[in-house]
Amino acid sequence: MARQKTIITCAITGAIHTPTMSDALPYTYDDIANQAVAAAEAGASILHLHARDNDTGAPSVDPKDFQPFLPRIKQATDAVVNISTGGSLSLSIQDRITPAKTFSPEMCSMNMGSMNFSFHPLAKRYGDDDWKFDWEKDYVANSDGNIFRNTFRDIREAAETLAPHDIKFEHECYDVGHLYNLKFCMDIGLFKAPIFIQFIFGILGGIGPEVDNLVFMKRTADRLFGDDYRWSVLGAGGAQMTLATTASQMGGHVRVGLEDSLFISRGKLADNNAHQVAKIRRIVEDLGCEVATPDEARDILALKGGDRVNF
Repeated sequence: MARQKTIITCAITGAIHTPTMSDALPYTYDDIANQAVAAAEAGASILHLHARDNDTGAPSVDPKDFQPFLPRIKQATDAVVNISTGGSLSLSIQDRITPAKTFSPEMCSMNMGSMNFSFHPLAKRYGDDDWKFDWEKDYVANSDGNIFRNTFRDIREAAETLAPHDIKFEHECYDVGHLYNLKFCMDIGLFKAPIFIQFIFGILGGIGPEVDNLVFMKRTADRLFGDDYRWSVLGAGGAQMTLATTASQMGGHVRVGLEDSLFISRGKLADNNAHQVAKIRRIVEDLGCEVATPDEARDILALKGGDRVNF
C-alpha cells in the first residue's frame, strides 16, 4: 500500500508576531524571500505569505511590499505560493484581497467568519524599553479590541472578485461554526470541490488546542463535506508540533511556520522557518508518511499550476 502523502505548509511571517519577539522573524523583503526558499528546500510544498514594511516590520497588504519577494521565491523554488487575505484587522475585504487580485497566486487564505482575534497577552512579556519599533507595543497591547471581520457578504465579495483567477482557497476555520459557514457558501456555489480546510486551534477568540477539538472538527467536516474536502491543521504557539503530528496520523496535512509559533520546542525559539519544517518533516516521515512534493500538492488540492500566476 502506498504511503500517505502529507503536505507541509509553512507560514513565513504572518501579522501577529512582531520583530521584538524573535530575531528569527523575517520582515525585510530579503529575509522573507530567503526564509521562504529555505523552508521549501526543507520540505514545505506550500508557502503561506504575508508582507511587511521593509524598514519597520509592520504588517502590510500593499502589493508593493509583496512585489520584491514573490518573483524571487518563484524563481528559486517550485513551491505553491499562498497569499493571505487577512493581514490586517482594520482594512476592508477589498483592501485585503488586493495582493491576491494583483498577483493571481495558486492559493490564498480565507477566514470563514468574523471573530474576536487577540494576542494582547503577549505584550505583558516585554517592558517599555524592550520594543524594537514604536508601532509594536500598541499594536499588540490593543489587539483585545480587535474583531477580525469576514461577513457572508465579505466572503462572497472575495470569492466573486477572485473567481476569474482560479485561486484555491485555504479556508481557515477557527471554530466549528466556521465549518457551517463554509457549507452554506458551498451550497450557494461560491466554492467548488475539492475544498481545502485549515483547522486552526489555539488563537484567543477561536477554539482551543485540544485533540478532542481536532477530532470534533474533523468529524463535523466529514459529515458536512464527505469526500469533497482536504484538510490540514494549524496549532498556534505551543500546540504547533503536537497537533501537526496528530493530524498527520489522522490522514491530514500540516502547517508550521513563524507566523503560528516562534518556538521549536518548549521555551526555545526556532532558528528560522526551515527549522520548524525540518522538525515536522522528520516526525511525519518517522511515523510512516511521505512528504508531498509541490506537484503532488497541486494534484491533491487540484490547483491551477505555477505557470498561471502573475509574478
